[in-house]
Amino acid sequence: FGFPLSIFLIVINEFCERFSYYGMKAVLTLYFTRFLHWDDNFATAIYHTFVALCYLTPILGAIIADSWLGKFKTILYLSIVYAIGQTVLSVGSINDLTDHNRDGSPDNVAVNIALSMIGLILIALGTGGIKPCVSAFGGDQFEDDQEKQRSTFFSLFYLSINAGSLLSTLITPTIRASQCGIHTKQECYPLAFGVPAILMAVALVVFVIGSKMYKKVKPQGNVMLEVSKCIGFAIKNRFQHGSKLPKREHWLDWASEKYDKRLIEQTKMVLRVLFLYIPLPMFWAVFDQQGSRWTLQATAMDGDFGFHIQPDQMQIVNPILIVIMVPIVDSLVFPLIKKCKLNFTPLKKMTVGMFLGSLAFVAAALLQVQIDKTYPVFPAAGQTQINLINLGAVPATVQFQPQLQSVNVTPNEATGYMIFETSKLQSLHIISGTLNATKTLDLLEGERYTLPLKLDSTEIKYDLIWDNITSKPTSGKSLVRFINNFPSTVNLTMGDMDFGPLNPLSVSNYSDIPKPDGTYIINVSTPLMNCEVVSKKFGYGGAYTISIDNCVGNKLNIKYFEDMAPNTVHMAWQIPQYFLLTCAEVLFSVTGLEFSYSQAPSNMKAVLQAGWLLTVAVGNIIVIIVAGASTIKEQWAEYVLFAALLLVVCIIFAIMASFYTYIDPNEIEAQFSKEEKEEDKKDQDENEKEAEVDSRM
Repeated sequence: FGFPLSIFLIVINEFCERFSYYGMKAVLTLYFTRFLHWDDNFATAIYHTFVALCYLTPILGAIIADSWLGKFKTILYLSIVYAIGQTVLSVGSINDLTDHNRDGSPDNVAVNIALSMIGLILIALGTGGIKPCVSAFGGDQFEDDQEKQRSTFFSLFYLSINAGSLLSTLITPTIRASQCGIHTKQECYPLAFGVPAILMAVALVVFVIGSKMYKKVKPQGNVMLEVSKCIGFAIKNRFQHGSKLPKREHWLDWASEKYDKRLIEQTKMVLRVLFLYIPLPMFWAVFDQQGSRWTLQATAMDGDFGFHIQPDQMQIVNPILIVIMVPIVDSLVFPLIKKCKLNFTPLKKMTVGMFLGSLAFVAAALLQVQIDKTYPVFPAAGQTQINLINLGAVPATVQFQPQLQSVNVTPNEATGYMIFETSKLQSLHIISGTLNATKTLDLLEGERYTLPLKLDSTEIKYDLIWDNITSKPTSGKSLVRFINNFPSTVNLTMGDMDFGPLNPLSVSNYSDIPKPDGTYIINVSTPLMNCEVVSKKFGYGGAYTISIDNCVGNKLNIKYFEDMAPNTVHMAWQIPQYFLLTCAEVLFSVTGLEFSYSQAPSNMKAVLQAGWLLTVAVGNIIVIIVAGASTIKEQWAEYVLFAALLLVVCIIFAIMASFYTYIDPNEIEAQFSKEEKEEDKKDQDENEKEAEVDSRM
């Protein structure tokens, strides 16, 4: 194909590296909330801190490559750091690492946290450090007359990035949702992080294999440092000698004592674009929440598409839409706009992109309102909830004392959770026919309780059970527990889960259902009998109490009581907000890079690339600040806040853009080249004249 063989190794390397990065990043938020048990705000803050680091370190990588090591050694050394980081993160996610008592929880979670943070820092250094080097290193492999092949390479390179992102976002959440462990079976984070670690190791090996094939360009010096020095000298000179020297047309002209006119003019061009970058971080603050807030939103939704979609797999919608929409927009939408003779300039495209990003968060807020409606009501401070379940054959009346209310409980029914002020509820009185009983209560504030009753014509049996759950299941699965309505102690299992011996009227602890969209055999046994029944499908995000009632012909009779409804809002409702955000990305991100490159001098592309990546980092820092400092309790309100902030910034950017004048850097540089040639010719003529005079003398 006219390509150097080394090019294919670079493309494979990029595919493996992007698979490694996006695969790890896809499951990161749920790792924080479900394994490390951090709350949503803290998990969001740490996630965006990591992403911000990933976009700050490219500047460091570019300086190292251009000033000291060169691109090859920089990629090699930082890839080793990257692979070590992925391995450390995978080891840090092993549940059994410090679980010496084998109870399913780490005895010293600080060890897991420390390893995870060290791993993430190394990953951020690795992935960020090689980011500005790999594509440029690939471009270096071509000769000057291979422009067509170089262009094809960049298309293949972009394709490998999207392919790695798509596959990893599909695969790693599936691995994460599987069960693994030495002592207890839990979500398989070690393998979900381990597979990306293996792919990073493969990327490193593939890259090293081509070592002798690569064309290695020596470091040429870092233009970012030159620009920074030029700006610094201009500011310093202006303040030190501004009062003594004549005024200058532009503040950068104060650098003319030390730097040539071409560099100063090129720096002016760059700064004009960088000035427009000031409002851009707000877009990235919105965009990068796909992996944090939107993933957490998906955990409270129904992922049944005929097959189950994991919450972290919904992120795949973005790369799928990107692959579909970029060619459609480029070949159909933009040409159509051009035919309509609308002046849809790059800055106008970016403005529309920011507006669509704001709309995406309005859509997310509207969806969150619908999700909130499905949430169960939990007791607030100073409140307690009680759920009555009548397991007997006769009805009963329960009076909550002192004279708060009376509730009739029919056989085989539950009242649902009723809310009481804890301080006012002292006891309850149970009446059934001629029988009655009184239970003194000592309840905790903010907790839920279940009171199973068993009534017949001669006796009232009851027990008050502390439920120990006041939120949706943190695992994202469903919870199940059992009440023994048999007259004797039984051994109970559900699939591979052993609920142990249950005494009459006792209640087991809640347990996660490994696969809520599947069915299980519920088995009850005593020395004299063995009964079983197939369970129903439970769905995700619910909590159930199952009473085991009796056994007829080895068939177990059970009843389901829904303590908490499963997720009912379908994940497909996230697609509109993903669609809007992807449209925003196409208009904003793709156009923004194109605009930046078109307005920058040829030797200053790297400076603008660094500035662009810096806006992404600052955007993630904005999310960290909002997640850490915000007192907003309702998630939909936070979405509205981000939508409003982006809309305001969009208006500011539109005003700034209206004052921008487009330039052609090539023309300006050509003018400089022409002037330099004329000066060189003038100098040459003068030298020739001097030489002629000297020869005559």
